[in-house]
Amino acid sequence: MERIRLGNTVFEGQNNVYLLQGEETVLVDAGVATEPTRTELIDGLADHGVTPADVDRLFLTHWHYDHSGLAGMIQQASGATVHAHEADAPLIAGDEASLAEEHTRQQEMLEAWQLPDGPREELLSFLDGHADLRGDPVDVTPFTGGDTFAVNGLEMEAVHLPGHAAGLTAFAVERDGRREAFVGDAILPKYTPNVGGADVRVEAPLSQYTDSLVEIVERDWDRALPGHRDPIEDPAGRAREILEHHRERTGNVVDVLERHGACDVWTVSHHLFGELETIHILHGPGEAFAHLDHLERHGIVEHEATDYRLVADDPDLDALFPSP
Repeated sequence: MERIRLGNTVFEGQNNVYLLQGEETVLVDAGVATEPTRTELIDGLADHGVTPADVDRLFLTHWHYDHSGLAGMIQQASGATVHAHEADAPLIAGDEASLAEEHTRQQEMLEAWQLPDGPREELLSFLDGHADLRGDPVDVTPFTGGDTFAVNGLEMEAVHLPGHAAGLTAFAVERDGRREAFVGDAILPKYTPNVGGADVRVEAPLSQYTDSLVEIVERDWDRALPGHRDPIEDPAGRAREILEHHRERTGNVVDVLERHGACDVWTVSHHLFGELETIHILHGPGEAFAHLDHLERHGIVEHEATDYRLVADDPDLDALFPSP
């Protein structure tokens, strides 16, 4: 297995594409559809004696453009089979109805979150200006969680880990006596993956994500190979850290409501994160919403129209999060 590192000045940072060679040439993820990244991917493959035309199969961890954007280029060059979870497959395929539905849902959430005109215009300008990053449409072969694939003598299992994206999936394998997983953005070594804004289609985003983190802990892989930055040598430990991070952030949200009374999502986001720019104008209130939604589902807050207010005194926030 080889890691090809790609630049990414638009989203979280340097992306990873993983190359598995053998009877088949297989990639996990594809990078964002910019010309510099396309060149980097072609050069990275060439370092291992491979061209895009040699790729037999491509497994995508999720639909975000920095992971799926160059899938169309690869498929056009090689005829590769592109696998993606059924929840994300229509977006990757460029299905117009699914893209329109996601766009409409996003507009509805921005309204519900009460984004002011200025930040909303900045965000929409950023999103419109980067729509081409999704690349060319792709003929996608969908799978579901639990499906397995034979890849160069290995069994690769699709482990569905929704939260950051509806279809986010890790691909678990055992190689050389080590249990590893290509985890995309399910866990990252430096940042905590955004929930709530990164995929507005996800219902109960924080609840789903905490369940996914528990799954990672229980799987207890020896190593995780993330979509950004370096390998994670203690995936279960990192998942526990992220669970604790969300427990603390939920406490911060409760503190905001205690200090300021009923607030809309944008106001809570502002108290948590301050001024935001570009894609973070979506991710900040999305994160605030995910925590408010989690609190509401546990009867700690209620919301009327666009405002959320506390209805429980001294809530037991530990009870909202598992301790695997």
